[in-house]
Amino acid sequence: QVHLTQSGGGSFQSGGSLRLSCVISRYTSSSYCMTWFCQAPGKESEGVASILSDGRTSYADSVKGRFTITRDNAENTLFLQMNSLKPEDTAMYYCAADRTLDSGGSYGYNYWGQGTQVTVSS
Repeated sequence: QVHLTQSGGGSFQSGGSLRLSCVISRYTSSSYCMTWFCQAPGKESEGVASILSDGRTSYADSVKGRFTITRDNAENTLFLQMNSLKPEDTAMYYCAADRTLDSGGSYGYNYWGQGTQVTVSS
């Protein structure tokens, strides 16, 4: 069984920075595509940033230039560096690992972290 354990989060001022961490309890995590999602109250979950096993990254337009996703394969840890925080970044953040593709062409993930709240005040 694979477990994802998140840390970081909390309450921050607009313009501030923080780093979220997600430790994966499996040495083969380097082969996983991993993604950070966020879900704000009353809104659907959305992908924030992804990193493939080869290191390629992608970001939601809303966080490009402000957030950086990285992974430390030796430590089996995924990170999300969040800079220039905005109130609209307020959400519950989840890490997810091992992306799958169903027959309908939709992505899913086999493993999820427990979530961590990020609150940004103006």
